[in-house]
This record gives sequence, C-alpha cells and structure tokens, in this order.
Amino acid sequence: MTRHRLTLDALHTVWDNAQPPALTVASGDTVTLDTLDASGGGVARRVASGELSAPEDLRALILADARDPLSGPRGHPLTGPLFVDGARPGDALRIEILDVQTAAWGWTGCRPDGIGLIDAALAPEGLRSHTYLWDLRARTHADFRPGIRVPLAPFPGVIGVAPAAPGPHPTAPPRHVGGNMDVRQLVAGSTLWLPVEVPGALLSAGDLHAAQGDGEVSGTGIETNGQLTLRVHVEKDAGITTPEFTTPTGGGQSRQWHATTGHHPDLMEAARIALRALLRRLEARGLSLEDAYVLASACVDLKISQIVDAPHYTVSAFLPLDIFGEG
Repeated sequence: MTRHRLTLDALHTVWDNAQPPALTVASGDTVTLDTLDASGGGVARRVASGELSAPEDLRALILADARDPLSGPRGHPLTGPLFVDGARPGDALRIEILDVQTAAWGWTGCRPDGIGLIDAALAPEGLRSHTYLWDLRARTHADFRPGIRVPLAPFPGVIGVAPAAPGPHPTAPPRHVGGNMDVRQLVAGSTLWLPVEVPGALLSAGDLHAAQGDGEVSGTGIETNGQLTLRVHVEKDAGITTPEFTTPTGGGQSRQWHATTGHHPDLMEAARIALRALLRRLEARGLSLEDAYVLASACVDLKISQIVDAPHYTVSAFLPLDIFGEG
C-alpha cells in the first residue's frame, strides 16, 4: 500500500462535494495531513503583532508558525479532500488514526460573546476575553500553573466526508457524515467509520486538539497545528448512517470500547440517535431488541462529546468491549 502526504497547500474552509480532490488514494493507503489550528494562524498573527504576549522562548516557536490569513469563507481550516478510489454511496469509509503529532505550542480561549457554555449573561462577576498559550514541548503533558498539569491526548477535532447535499456548508456544526465532532477519544489507535454519500467519499480533516475535556465547554480545546496520519479503507455496502468508532481509551480508561454517535440540535434526540445505533450493533450480535436495551442500560456510557458547535450537538454512546471478552 502507498504512503502519501498532503501539505497546507490543500487547505479549505467549507464542506462541499464540488470541491476538487487534492489527492486520490486507494483503499488501504496511508496519508499524513499537515494541519492548521482552528484560528487559521490568527493567534500566531496576534503574537507577531504584539496584541498577545508570550514568553520569549515560546514566542519564537509561535512566530515560526505565523502565516497570512486564509482566503475564502471563514471556517475551520481543513486539509483535503481525499478521493478514495472505489468508495460509493452506501459504503463506509473506515479510517485508522495511526498518529497525531502536535506543534510545540497551542492555545485555549474564551469570549463573553463566544460559543461556550458561560457567557456574560451567565457570569454576573464578568467574563472577559482571554487566550491562554500552552507550551506543548513536553509532548506528554502541559503545565497550566505550578501544580496544575494537563495530560495531552491529541486528536483531530474535525474529520469527515462530503455530504450529498450541494454545498458549500459551514464547518462548525457536525453532521451525520462527521465533521466538527470534537470527540476527544479519537486518539491514535482509534478507528472511525463514516457513511459515504458521494463517490470517492472526499475525506478532509483538521482542527487538532492537544487535549480537551468532554464538552469543550469554552468552545476551544488546546488548539494546535500538527500532522495527522490516517489509513483509509472502503467497506462496501456497510449500511451505517452515523459516525461510529472504536477507541483504546474510551474516556481516559484502559478499557476498550465501541461507540456510536448522534448529532442533533436537541441533546436528548442526539442521545437517542447514538443509542439507537448502538442497539443495532448489539442486535447484530444476536440479542433481541429488548435484551440489547436492558444490557445498554446496565453498561453503556452516554457522553456529551461537544455542546458548543451549534446548531448540532454531539452525544456518544460507549459500549465496553470487555463484557464480551474483547479488548
């Protein structure tokens, strides 16, 4: 199988099935994507202009990443799309996340008029705009304050394929074909399945996070540049309707899980969508719907993966595979 690389020359900022492919790959090929942070280099430009201060050693690293603003519609900078030979509507694209490498720095921000859960109306004491710069050079952790150390577990915040509906579509809301899901469990070692709706699937990814809590409550994780290495496979006539994944972490634990996702403006409906998909997985193992339902009630974890990417929110349902003697 062939190895490929896509540089930042392949950036785009919308979902659109009319977007020309940046690269054609075969099922089983591996590709490394260079990615740009969610601000499109905007935070680095603020440091370069002096608007945002940084420690001198970190400032030098940040300035090396400063670049001109992206042209075109505002959105997450995505690398792609990849045309995967043989992928057709009704298939699934199985994506192995082999490696996620971050830059040496990252940032997390909040704004009173932003997309997070707390805004000026809910913070009588006042909420100010703030951008925190992280030193990621240790690779395994980042120190926030003395005595406060955040473990790093990098993942792509955005990964998806083109929807069938004519575009362009904004990148902020996640969809049934993936996108801005912000599922922090999609670390290296995970496998993601996406439903294919257009020939070639047209896979794009970006918005790397060095770390994030479930919910991404301020609207940002530790946003960073980096490289994402994937292996793609076409699974014919898979019949999936929403993203599904396996992960070696399952939320910071050593157990292995299979998870399904739901995306909807209503959190309850998003949870129902995720649960319905998981019940189908259990039925495929030979359980009746009723047995699948009570088993899920006993051992499946529902998690809010993101609650800031309006108008759609993401709920994931986690099934521990060790109940089957797996994982």
